[in-house]
Amino acid sequence: MTGPVIAAASPTAGSDARAALHRLRAEVGKAVVGQDAVVTGLVIALLCRGHVLLEGVPGVAKTLLVRTLATALDLDSKRVQFTPDLMPGDVTGSLIFDPRTAAFTFREGPVFTNLLLADEINRTPPKTQSALLEVMEERQVSVEGERRPLPEPFIVAATQNPVEYEGTYPLPEAQLDRFLLKLTVPLPGRDEELGVLRAHHAGFDPRDLRAAGVRPVAGAADLAAARAEAHAVHVAEPVLGYIVDLCRGTRSTPALELGASPRGATALLAAAKAWSWLAGRDHVTPDDVKAVARPTLRHRLRPRPEVELEGVTVDAVLDSVLATVPTPR
Repeated sequence: MTGPVIAAASPTAGSDARAALHRLRAEVGKAVVGQDAVVTGLVIALLCRGHVLLEGVPGVAKTLLVRTLATALDLDSKRVQFTPDLMPGDVTGSLIFDPRTAAFTFREGPVFTNLLLADEINRTPPKTQSALLEVMEERQVSVEGERRPLPEPFIVAATQNPVEYEGTYPLPEAQLDRFLLKLTVPLPGRDEELGVLRAHHAGFDPRDLRAAGVRPVAGAADLAAARAEAHAVHVAEPVLGYIVDLCRGTRSTPALELGASPRGATALLAAAKAWSWLAGRDHVTPDDVKAVARPTLRHRLRPRPEVELEGVTVDAVLDSVLATVPTPR
């Protein structure tokens, strides 16, 4: 899976919140070259309070993307390297006995942050993967019956390598469905890769984003205002019907044994509204729905084994559904 997953929406005149998020995309571009489409996808996830699965070969700046986004938004971020011996408490936190007070105290895990980078999430066993389910869905951690809410905003950006599956634990459908988007991070083009080399030759250090010139250009208040405006985007009844028909089309196509669930339809609606708002519109068009359909639905579909053996990809099946379902006028 290569190539951009979403074409970047073009900046237009509008609210201060929209201008702030367009500045955010430009600021991330200072450190991450040639991934504008993926940056736009991450911004859409932030607008929708959704989580993102990033898939790409090693070395395409998946980790750098998330770190740079957090820096430009002035938000806290943490990284967890998922390994076979990682325990649920290593992610969510655990009770620690304090001999000085003879009492147990809760030590927060790395999920208590704004942007959590779950690196190589498919390298940890299902028990630890499932520990993220409550965190991702409920935005809280429950320990000994006590609920501890996570900071706001909070999103998980999980990465996985699409070419190395030895010793991995594939994410189950129930957990994949918790991700708003699955974004493929492509290899850069020749000119973009030359730009990366020139930056490193000039002294760019990906571990020191401040020295690279990345500065906070938006904050939590801008994000909250942007979410409210994106949520208010109008969706006409024919467009709502189009979203439903697309998802139902994935359930009836013979190429798939599992189609998009109603949760997938609500995710497609939210992503289309965010995309439309970023483009400066106050209403969703069918083209907005098509623009976000692949990253929103691709991870929710399961092709039949015989289709996979023929080399047909999920994206190709989605393209067929998009071409078949009538577009409202």
